[in-house]
Amino acid sequence: MILLTQPTICPQRRSNLDLNVIPFDNGLTLIHQQIPSSQVVVADVWVNAGVTSEPESWSGISHFLEHMIFKGTKNILPGDFDYVVENSGGCANAATSYDYTHFFLTTAPQYLPKTLPYLAEILLQAEIPEDEFYVERDVVLEEIRSSYDDYDWIILQTVATILYQHHPYRRSVLGEEPLLLENTPNRMRCYHRTHYQPENMNIVLVGNIDRCSATSLVERYFQDFSVRSECPTVNFDSEPPLVDIRREKLYLPRLENPRQVMAWAGPGIENLEGAIALDLLSIILAGGRTSRLVRKLKDELGLVFDICCHFSLQKHSSLFTVTAYLSGSHNLRVEELIRQEISRLQQEAITENELKNCQRILCHDYIFSTETPEQLSALYGYYQILDKANLALQYPHVVKNLTAEKLQGYARQYLSPEYYAICDAYPCRFSPKN
Repeated sequence: MILLTQPTICPQRRSNLDLNVIPFDNGLTLIHQQIPSSQVVVADVWVNAGVTSEPESWSGISHFLEHMIFKGTKNILPGDFDYVVENSGGCANAATSYDYTHFFLTTAPQYLPKTLPYLAEILLQAEIPEDEFYVERDVVLEEIRSSYDDYDWIILQTVATILYQHHPYRRSVLGEEPLLLENTPNRMRCYHRTHYQPENMNIVLVGNIDRCSATSLVERYFQDFSVRSECPTVNFDSEPPLVDIRREKLYLPRLENPRQVMAWAGPGIENLEGAIALDLLSIILAGGRTSRLVRKLKDELGLVFDICCHFSLQKHSSLFTVTAYLSGSHNLRVEELIRQEISRLQQEAITENELKNCQRILCHDYIFSTETPEQLSALYGYYQILDKANLALQYPHVVKNLTAEKLQGYARQYLSPEYYAICDAYPCRFSPKN
């Protein structure tokens, strides 16, 4: 039986909306939040197993294993888990990324004691049967091939490859076909028994379930872990700072108009304020109709059909991108104007009105992204994988405390107009001379 580091208690005079982070002696962590008004409970299990935990020659094994988890155990046949969840009116799914894999189910509170044991068993005791392995490998390979029809994926993967030349963030989550063909069921079992262990697992329960019930369910069903194995150690260094412009050109069939993506690497979770500052700077640059680049490049000059900024927080290094959908072969001019606007961020403090407006936008986005148990469980699980679930609650406070001077400092630190990665994508009808 799993024992908590603290006794199981049913605290009184405690807000139902408190976020409870409950560690167990064996390293397992439960993140719980009760929402009495909710009609559902979400169980979201986050495993510290993604691209960054894969040996390079095993690239894609985390995503492949995500598929194989649903193939069951000695006691649960393929399809049984989905049948039990859906027959109870619930739904389940999974996702893999660079820093994690997570598996989640949503169900009515009265059905959680029936469905959670199935989720626990397929995660802890995955059988990875050989016949299912080779059938599902073809599914994963087809997913890889289909990704090359997605131009957004191709462009962003190209940007990641040229921006991160040493870090695993440069690799595709899906893996590479030649390497996946070298995988075996035994290798995957080794990977599973290495990483699907309690110290790598965080269970999030959000919805209409009290703390005592949540703790009791986890104690009961998340105890029978597989015998440990040990796959090859993964070591990688921090990505060195950019000292040049790294440029790549793509020519893609059926691409309607040229695109341009410029990218910078920002701080990881160790500098949460700096990361959130970049999130705010992305709103200032291209976060809506009144943002700087939208007004100038789209509305005033007509050089782009659209332009947007995207910020993605990751454990080791965040990703900041500016994506322009060009109205013609204006790539050099658009690139120069974006560089000028970034220089302006470094040289001129933003106005108080602009700061307040962008802070309001981010805080409203945060509110809208925390309305449902599904959203909350994903938010808490993600921050727990990065560092601590409670950091998710700090986001609006950090946004409100950012000043014009701090933003200018972070722009100077992370957004250089001289050093960046850039990918220009053209329709095949464009010749290199254009």
